[in-house]
Amino acid sequence: CGRLAARRITDDEQAELLAAHKACSQARESGSPDDYFARNEAFHQAIYRAGHNAFLEEQAVQLQRRLRPFRRLQLRIRNRVAASFAEHQAIVDAICAGEGDTAARLLRDHVIVQGERYGDLVASITQMKSTAPDRPRRKVTRQRPRGA
Repeated sequence: CGRLAARRITDDEQAELLAAHKACSQARESGSPDDYFARNEAFHQAIYRAGHNAFLEEQAVQLQRRLRPFRRLQLRIRNRVAASFAEHQAIVDAICAGEGDTAARLLRDHVIVQGERYGDLVASITQMKSTAPDRPRRKVTRQRPRGA
């Protein structure tokens, strides 16, 4: 999508992309991973639309929806929001400069890092579980049927 967007983006779409990027910046500054997640989706969808390829846009949106639960969680990994925003900045710069090959490479790296960070996510969940206080377990008693 990035390569196509760099070649095909209109002035209006460029303004939309820059506005989506600014919204990501504000969400990053707020410190809310959930807010950043929502703005991040809009940012990526602006790139999909700017590529002017309806089939590719549809496929990208479907994949984005399918990965939503993981993508939301991975933003909770330490420094991931800041790193994501920095990656976005480089992507915006490449698209706005019409550098399709650079935009494609940066977007590929941006998506691949999420897969690499999956291991970090699993490790942090495991660590959270191991340090969580034990909850008292309820004793389950089995009742005998009447007349037994």
